[in-house]
Parts: sequence; C-alpha cells; structure tokens
Amino acid sequence: MTVVEERANIADAGGETARRAMIDSQLRVSGINDPAILAAFLAVPREDFVPEARRAVAYADRAVALGGGEVLSPALTYGQMLTAAEPAADDSVLVIGNPGGYLAALAGKLAAKVTLVATTGEWAKAGANTLVLVDGAIEELPAALADVVSADGRLVTGVVERGVTRLALGRKVGGALVLTVLAEADFAPLAAFAPRPKWSF
Repeated sequence: MTVVEERANIADAGGETARRAMIDSQLRVSGINDPAILAAFLAVPREDFVPEARRAVAYADRAVALGGGEVLSPALTYGQMLTAAEPAADDSVLVIGNPGGYLAALAGKLAAKVTLVATTGEWAKAGANTLVLVDGAIEELPAALADVVSADGRLVTGVVERGVTRLALGRKVGGALVLTVLAEADFAPLAAFAPRPKWSF
C-alpha cells in the first residue's frame, strides 16, 4: 500500500470541489458509478477523518497515514467495497476497523443502521448483521467472524494473498464464511487479523 506522506498539489482544493474532483478522477474512471454510492462520497467530507496536518492530502488517490499505525485507505478502495457490498436501506451494517470512521460514515448514507467497532475483539460481541465491512485486509480469517454475519448476510473485506491485497466478498455456507476474491485492491493489512506466530523446534 502506498501511503501519502507529503503535501500534494490538491492542497488548495477543499470541500465539495475536492470531493467532486475525487469522484470524477478516481471513482468514475475506475467503474464506480452507482449514483447512491457516489452521492455518499459527495456528502461525506473525507478531510474530517484525517489529522489536521494531513488534510491537504485527504483527496489524493493514495492511502493516508493517520498515525499510530492506522491508515485511511484510498477512496477507490472504499468505492470498490461498497459496490461489492450493495448496501440497502434496511441493512444492519457492522464496520470493523481502526479507525473505520470514514467507511462507517459512507455506509451511513446508504443504510439506516451502522455500528462501528474496533478490530481488537469488540466485533465478536456485535451480534449478527446483514452486512459486515472490514476496513483493512485480513490475512487469517477468524472462524468467529461468521458469528457476526447473518445467515443470508455478506461480508466485504480485504484479504492478503502472498503479499498482495485483494477485495473479497464473503457469504455463509454451512455456518462458515467462504470468501470469493473479486479484484486487487489497495488495503492496509490489519494486525489484529494477522496469522498467529507458529513455533518450531
């Protein structure tokens, strides 16, 4: 994942102008064209979810480092996630992520009920939801993650395969989550979903 660290040329673009430019130059050209999803991106100020020192690069087509190991993924990544998820107004949406706030705000424009929880175990107490969005890439899928997805629900996440991050859609089969990889996507790997260390003697 490429992370923006320096100020970009879009520093003078702000507010709705910057959001429209992001939609036209990053989302539409990459096949993100659902009117409701684009309206969500237009309505949610991305700069509100980055530190003051990084607001100038909030709309760059790269991930933005937030500090403390947290990363705001590129807008395109979130557009890919929401397109795959197909959120509906009656969905109960669980967003798992640190920070996850931007993705939750976008989802909140598409579904009536959205809950944001941290990756550090809080998600396991969330109950079943019709849609689960994981704000980052999972390298090892916990079996317990199936418990927060309803029987006919779906999960959209990033996955790490041989060092490459991809977008995946998950559905329950026989009580377990089965992931289908859809495309390459720019996710930050989540430490909470990294493989456990294996001991050898």
